[in-house]
Amino acid sequence: MPQSHRSLPRRRFLATGAIALLSLGASSGSAAARARSIPRPESEVDAGPMVMALTFDDGPSPQYTPQVLDILRDHGVQATFFVCGDNVLQYPDVVRRIVAEGHVLGNHTWSHPELDGLPAAEVRDQIQRTQDAITDISGRTPTLFRAPYGDFADAALAVCADLGLRPISWSVDPTDWANPGSEVIANRVLAGAATGAIVLDHDGTEGGDDNPAPGSGGDRSQTVAALSTYLPQLIDAGYAFTTPDAHPPLTAGAMLTLDSKPPPEVIRGR
Repeated sequence: MPQSHRSLPRRRFLATGAIALLSLGASSGSAAARARSIPRPESEVDAGPMVMALTFDDGPSPQYTPQVLDILRDHGVQATFFVCGDNVLQYPDVVRRIVAEGHVLGNHTWSHPELDGLPAAEVRDQIQRTQDAITDISGRTPTLFRAPYGDFADAALAVCADLGLRPISWSVDPTDWANPGSEVIANRVLAGAATGAIVLDHDGTEGGDDNPAPGSGGDRSQTVAALSTYLPQLIDAGYAFTTPDAHPPLTAGAMLTLDSKPPPEVIRGR
């Protein structure tokens, strides 16, 4: 959810990978080894023709997440919910429902900060605290991570390597967080639909429905209405849906090395 707006994410990809890892307490030998196998953000799923992934960020929300879950249940679709740790603690029953209905929980940090502005120790705390909260409440340990604003800073990717988390980006961003209208959101998703696409939507807001973070809005009713419009259309068109954890990363570019070039920039999400 918004705390500031920029059109492109500031991604800083391990230009000095060994140094970044050393700052997290690794030995020089292990840092060099791990720097060669840092995961890079995945923006597609490799699940076969006409298969996509739906993802929802910033929840759970006691108001909007249940509505999203109802729609997904009605259509027999599984999705991934990238949740914030503070909301996990506020709304544990919603977290448990997500899992009980067969969906996947991903780590979206504790309080949705801009990670590239934080010291490495604080980045680790944001991710680790959320891992612990999700595991304690749901009984499931997340294997997926999405950085707020799509800002996968070096320190965050290093923590992902430590915790066995796959960083997941997206390929379709309807900017639903800006409330452009449910029809606009639906049309943008339909226009971006393609084999392997990962759709970014938002079912919650950091700080919860009753106390959203400053500037974050919090009304996700347009997202819910858009989902009820585009999901049956995609199904009618022959698309099926999966979750990124059910499939290995795409072979090409799944890992980031010290010699790697960063992937193309994508529109900055929330």
